[in-house]
Amino acid sequence: MDPNLLYWKSNGQSLLSRVQIWVNLLDPAFLISSDDEIQKARSLLEGGGESEKDASALNLTLSSVHADSGAVILPIFRPPALFPVSAPLVVASFLPHTTVKPALLWQFLLQSYNAGFNYANRNSSSEQGKKTSLKQLLLIAGTVSYATCAGALPQIVINRLNVRSAPIQTFLRLILPIPLSAALAFFNVLTVRSEELETGIQVFDSNGNPVGMSKAAGEKAVKETALSRAALFGTTATIPNLLILLLQRTRLFQRKSLLVGPVRHISVAFVLGLMIPVSFSLFPQVGTIKKEKLEEKLQATAVDGQLFYHRGL
Repeated sequence: MDPNLLYWKSNGQSLLSRVQIWVNLLDPAFLISSDDEIQKARSLLEGGGESEKDASALNLTLSSVHADSGAVILPIFRPPALFPVSAPLVVASFLPHTTVKPALLWQFLLQSYNAGFNYANRNSSSEQGKKTSLKQLLLIAGTVSYATCAGALPQIVINRLNVRSAPIQTFLRLILPIPLSAALAFFNVLTVRSEELETGIQVFDSNGNPVGMSKAAGEKAVKETALSRAALFGTTATIPNLLILLLQRTRLFQRKSLLVGPVRHISVAFVLGLMIPVSFSLFPQVGTIKKEKLEEKLQATAVDGQLFYHRGL
């Protein structure tokens, strides 16, 4: 088992402890580390030890190295990059646009980045030594295209139907994006990582030894990650939009409507920043699957009634 997975297997047993770990790992300073520095940190980690230097090396590898392939993740798709890259995209995608084109543009950029992040941080245990297939590339392109159009649907409806009613506009701009954001985030993970559902992922025994590929574990890993991403974007849409609905009823915001924009931007970025470590922590990075839910050929290898798997991110 990879050193990163060994760490997650023995640490972060509770939600609070996982949140604390991810708060440290999401430090943007890790993004400026070179590939050589990351590889040196990984070599140091593989050598063992419990020094302060080893703790720094551990955080660097956990935030920068893929746990299945051992390859350094592109900086833009590393976990610490999620907030600085996606925050402006999320804020812009929630804006009340006046035409369809900007709504489509910002949704395209957001959904493209989400697809890239989901793919870069997937479980790739069944793809070692293989290149990305044409089928997978087409699936990712289709996911981005569909999610872009669906994400811009409220603005499309407003423009095509020439909606002027204030209550209907409020519903389309503030209420509909809440379930829509959560559903599209779930859909993005589910389709981009669909290969894990078809081929399965590597499962390990209690000693960290690989014992085979399991579709059941792949389904559980993808579902957990999809739910965590839906929680991230669903919550990021819910709290700011409900806040705007409440503030628009106050005299201050009715007299000074220009205040709505800054409050919206700040609240979206704030909630997104808080929710990223929480969403990453909803499920363990190294999950367990019960013996009875495994394929028959793997049930005999399950120790203590369960096997372990890498969930991905």
